[in-house]
Amino acid sequence: MLRHDGFMGVDRWEREVTEFWAMAERDDPGATLTMMEMLVARRPEGDPIALYELASVHDFLDRPSDAVPLYRQALTGGLDVEREQRASVQLASSLRVLGRTDEAVGVLTRLEPSPVVGGARDAFLALALHDQGRGGEALRVALHALAPTLPEYGAAIERYADALVDD
Repeated sequence: MLRHDGFMGVDRWEREVTEFWAMAERDDPGATLTMMEMLVARRPEGDPIALYELASVHDFLDRPSDAVPLYRQALTGGLDVEREQRASVQLASSLRVLGRTDEAVGVLTRLEPSPVVGGARDAFLALALHDQGRGGEALRVALHALAPTLPEYGAAIERYADALVDD
């Protein structure tokens, strides 16, 4: 159960956020957003981790236009490597949903592959490229991401992906 008893340290706050996500519900967006806003209020103003979590809630509630500026503030404010990776992927996803595919592709192509987000970077990049009408490039990205998971066929998939012609 979330406790609401004033300012808290980062470790305790992180535990509260973990509890929040375990019980977050899309069915009651007002209550879900209010709960996260209460948690955010317990961190210093402009705290990048709190901003990232608030952005994530807006995404969770299908409010990408509210999420984008918060992701940008969180990234500018400085996040640990894991959250920076996640925030970048989530920012790009929100941008894509808003039809801002050029920005989404830019964010994702600047993002180095990472075990933190696994294939999510390439999955969202493939979606954004597809939305731009770059189907061949999108398929190439998706197949290159998939190839390492295919022990017997990975090399063949890599070759086929390389041979695809752009639309």
